Amino acid sequence: MVAIVTEGKTRQNLRMGMDWKKLCAMASAEVEKTLAALPKPLRERAEKLPVTFERQPNVDLRADGIEADTLGLFTGPDFADEENVPMPPQIILFLENIWDVAEADGKLFREEVRTTFLHELGHYLGLDEDDLTERGLE
Repeated sequence: MVAIVTEGKTRQNLRMGMDWKKLCAMASAEVEKTLAALPKPLRERAEKLPVTFERQPNVDLRADGIEADTLGLFTGPDFADEENVPMPPQIILFLENIWDVAEADGKLFREEVRTTFLHELGHYLGLDEDDLTERGLE
């Protein structure tokens, strides 16, 4: 499931030079393509995990220690613990930050969306930063 958070009216972000709807569409297509390439048991589990697009970490996340230039975030319990916690897990991708890292290049943006999504999915599966680095998902 891919949810799109629009933060009010959709508008052209002048700093990015990219329309928010187009950015979300590109990211959504890449997440769907990445999900389709996963092995069936993992894909079936990952397809149930909500993926939300936001522009950048909001004030509350930054107050909790999330850096303003963060590309993605996994929140909630990993799959081993999710039945014991009232908050469902989710992945948040910060598309303006990913666009900036990709230097406004569509191909690099899609690659970074894929890498960031897989990185956050790895956290859902219980992998820590060292495990993810070993798999080329830093």
